[in-house]
Amino acid sequence: MAQFTDHKALILGGSRGIGAALVRRFAADGAQVVFTYAGSNEAAATLAAETGAKAVRVDSADRDALIAAVAAEGPIDILLVNAGTAVLGDPLTFEPDAIDHMIDVNVRAPYFASVEAARAMPEGGRILIIGSTNGDRIPFAGGAGYAMTKSAMQGMVRGLARDFGPRGITVNSIQPGPVDTDMNPASGPMADLMHSFMAIGRHIHADEIADYAAYLASPAAAMITGSMQTIDGGFGA
Repeated sequence: MAQFTDHKALILGGSRGIGAALVRRFAADGAQVVFTYAGSNEAAATLAAETGAKAVRVDSADRDALIAAVAAEGPIDILLVNAGTAVLGDPLTFEPDAIDHMIDVNVRAPYFASVEAARAMPEGGRILIIGSTNGDRIPFAGGAGYAMTKSAMQGMVRGLARDFGPRGITVNSIQPGPVDTDMNPASGPMADLMHSFMAIGRHIHADEIADYAAYLASPAAAMITGSMQTIDGGFGA
């Protein structure tokens, strides 16, 4: 497949997990891919060599550096925001700075990156934000702050879809349930509990998220915007 030939895709948070699957899929589909990473130097270098993508080290929590990195790569046809972090546990024990950092990465970074990308994005561009089904439902204790950031992301997606819609630019969120990554392995201690909430009792594969992102970035999805596209095996059903 080469459906994204002559397209440039910028993937924020692309060195591991879902991000790496996105890099591989869009590169395989012919896009010129640039991805950012914060600390996984070896993983980023290996992925860049494998796919021919360009790796750029940027901390998504650093607003000015992130905006500059997005501007430097423009014009961008497809922006995929995957960088995210989670602070889970008893909220009475968290340092305020940890919550502020999560808000910086999960809310402020997608907003500023989307706005900056849209400045030079051509007609019919695509903005995709990786959210979470926990933006809709948080069925366990300890996730209030994380769920708050993912719900805030939903409002941002709806609003930016209206702001950029006159130019044919779509803005959507993909909301995964449990995905088999280093941070949440299918063999992890929480797997059985997570699967008990699901209609299809297994972790999602990162490639399945990438496949769906490729569809939403394609011309076939030109009228899908302002939406939360949930792929969670029935976790939130």
